[in-house]
Amino acid sequence: MRHDTVEGSGLYAGASVSSVEYSLLPAEESAARISRLQEAVREEGLDGFLLTQNTDIYYLTGTMQTGYCFIPAEGEAVLYVRRSAERAREEAHIRTEELGAFREFGAKLAAGLATAVPPDRKRLIGTPLDVLPAQTYLKLADLLEPAGAVLADASPVMRQLRMIKSSWEIARITQAAQAAAEALAEALNDLKEGVSELDWMARYEYEIRKRGHIGLMRMRAYNQEVITGMVGAGEAAAVPSYFDGPAGGKGLGSAAPQSVSRRLFRRNEPILLDVGCCIDGYIIDQTRTAVMGELPEELLRAYGVTERIMRQTEKLLQPGIIAEKPYQEALHMAEQEGLADHFMGCGADRVRFLGHGIGLEVDEWPVLAKGFTMPLRAGMVIAVEPKFTFPGAGVVGIENTYVIQEEGPPLALTQSPEQLIVLP
Repeated sequence: MRHDTVEGSGLYAGASVSSVEYSLLPAEESAARISRLQEAVREEGLDGFLLTQNTDIYYLTGTMQTGYCFIPAEGEAVLYVRRSAERAREEAHIRTEELGAFREFGAKLAAGLATAVPPDRKRLIGTPLDVLPAQTYLKLADLLEPAGAVLADASPVMRQLRMIKSSWEIARITQAAQAAAEALAEALNDLKEGVSELDWMARYEYEIRKRGHIGLMRMRAYNQEVITGMVGAGEAAAVPSYFDGPAGGKGLGSAAPQSVSRRLFRRNEPILLDVGCCIDGYIIDQTRTAVMGELPEELLRAYGVTERIMRQTEKLLQPGIIAEKPYQEALHMAEQEGLADHFMGCGADRVRFLGHGIGLEVDEWPVLAKGFTMPLRAGMVIAVEPKFTFPGAGVVGIENTYVIQEEGPPLALTQSPEQLIVLP
């Protein structure tokens, strides 16, 4: 696969991302997104759309200041800011007002509903309920009732809007990919026998932080969180976790039951390096497997299967292919190799997907999973991560991030060399 830099990324051949300044959301990006959202709002029969989550607000406006963004089906979008209104006015591309007293917010929203409705119908305001706390929902519902408006779940509208990435977004992810590749190459110099998972992760995090990593990788799902990724060696990588991924890791205790532990790296065991980077809010996700010495035969064979699954998946990342098909094909290949019980986890802790959309959040749409029947489209950015888990022995796998193109194979945004990393 090609590892080209996307045109317009602000990087030049041989450049280190250390010298690249962060990029503000262009005004034309904001305007185009709001226009597409209003079109979807009208198609859904909604009278307006209300955003409450920081990431969604940033996606539309260019600022992540706390408040509420209201987009009527027709007319001007408004950002009502609780804090900081001053900074929001500097960053946002839409009209910005101070929120003021919350009890008066319902009247402000009602005033923005210019569309007329029959007297026997309430106005419908769509909002992504997947990220709206119940307490806030109840407060908003009470405020809107006197205005004859109700909240309706429109989570799919926002998630589908964000599925297709613009060239500006792909450039941000490409920049994060270069930072991750540079950081991994540097940090591998310290991946040695006797070094702890925690110490090595600290070295990797140092390398990406100085290249612009914001320090976290956002997730949308409730009670799911990830900072930089998962690094685990031997049996520690195969310890089950609450994290909704094929490898959780032992972690630093019951309060942080995922990713790195204080376990030391040893020879002849798999070391899973599932790490990423987030620059300008946009995330790259990648996994590489390393070993000092040689992998046990069973794990080496499984690693070879992950490579074949990745090659087959690349053939299926085409516009029009149903999103569940790559997962079904990968599961079939794992079954043919007698590895189905180890594919994407083990036993009851297996996850039922092969890949996931990625952008401002790790867990975006589409998902390469059974039952996800929407067709793939050009502009989708998807992290594909075939992995095999062997309790007591370790986890092996690969993860690349791709953008689906109008024609031809997907473009690999991940820039780290893919092959098994054999360390001296």
